[in-house]
Amino acid sequence: MSNSPVESPSLEEAPILHVDLDAFFASVEILDDPTLRGKPVCVGGAAERGVIASASYEARRHGVRSAMPSVVARRLCPELIMLPGRFDRYEEYSHRFRSVVNDLTPNYEPLGLDEVFADLRSLRRLGVNPLEAAWKLRQRIRDELKLECGVGLGRNKLFAKLASKKSKPHVVNGELVEGDGVVWVSPDLERQWLAQLPVQSLWGVGPQTAQKLHQLGFRWVRDLAKVDEATLARHLGSAMAATLISYAHGEDERSVELNRELKSLGHDETFAISLTTLDQVLAQCRHHAGVVVRALRAQGRVARTVSVVVKFDDLQSVSRSQTLPFGVDDEAAMTSVAQALVRSVELSRPVRLLGLYASSFLDRAANQVQLSFDVVTGTDLRSQAIEVSREQQVSSASLRDALDDIRRRYGASSVGVAADIDAQGLRIERQRGSHSFGPEGPV
Repeated sequence: MSNSPVESPSLEEAPILHVDLDAFFASVEILDDPTLRGKPVCVGGAAERGVIASASYEARRHGVRSAMPSVVARRLCPELIMLPGRFDRYEEYSHRFRSVVNDLTPNYEPLGLDEVFADLRSLRRLGVNPLEAAWKLRQRIRDELKLECGVGLGRNKLFAKLASKKSKPHVVNGELVEGDGVVWVSPDLERQWLAQLPVQSLWGVGPQTAQKLHQLGFRWVRDLAKVDEATLARHLGSAMAATLISYAHGEDERSVELNRELKSLGHDETFAISLTTLDQVLAQCRHHAGVVVRALRAQGRVARTVSVVVKFDDLQSVSRSQTLPFGVDDEAAMTSVAQALVRSVELSRPVRLLGLYASSFLDRAANQVQLSFDVVTGTDLRSQAIEVSREQQVSSASLRDALDDIRRRYGASSVGVAADIDAQGLRIERQRGSHSFGPEGPV
């Protein structure tokens, strides 16, 4: 499915570019430790409940892939080298990656740390050839960052992302097959892909959605192009049905969003040993809150909505949320609300994972909080928690500012409060959000 070298699209034919770094986390680890080169390397949680976040191609030759349980990965590849991940380092490389893209065009949209969409139409007056620009971008990333990547070009986001995936190396029967590096999806290739691709190739179709589509008899994109939207909506909901049918016809109206606003941030953790008491879960609430509020303050924000997710050993999960009349960025303030939310969940089973998330952001300078002198009566735990949260948000402002100032000068782990100390000493963990890979201890 590679392109002919004589093909050279115009900006009207290939306005959208997508670049995706190869095995990003694992590649950075190998760059920092060249002795790992040529070995099966993974970044993820090493313990029994850990998952793989990134796998080198040497590991993929053994069948190891991202999102795979670590115990399965070790079974497939006993010599697998598992590393816990260093997000400061990945963020540093990600910043350099985006700077290279910005040199091509400022009209780009980051996705996570290792992907970027770019709209090349702003370069029309410069007479830029999109295919040449894609190759030069890929070469700069290789030369300056020493990282490999795949680049896709298409008339919309759907085809650009499909193309970048096709451009990358892949493993066939245990052997690594090199990709084309850059792929442009011509009109002929569009028709070919829409006729041949499985439904799980489409954006937003994860394992559960794919399984549901298979049960309905839809295994190929061409099958979705024939189904009535109302029929599909009864099984997947109207929004998902409309989106998938549009994709099946090759249509994608999403634009490249510049400076896309962060809508939420959070921290979740899968425990090596499930939590079995309320006190244990409440203690983890405080730890999670500390991680989240430090991330909020680093961005100069406060959050009005606090949410918790509790996942049990049977993999069932329960979520609770509370929106406040003011914003919080104080650890005790967020802890008060999070603990009240946890208390509203029936903890009759061991807790495997706890997540804490903040949303509904305000600029910190615009946050107006006044102490309430009303007496809170009754047994409404959430109302009581909100008042405690309000008091902590106001009264602890000077302490927060002092701690943040010391950490900026002397490092994130230079100072903490008593709740930050555990058996290993001072524990100042950074927010990882969706990059929580599970426990890092030995299997």
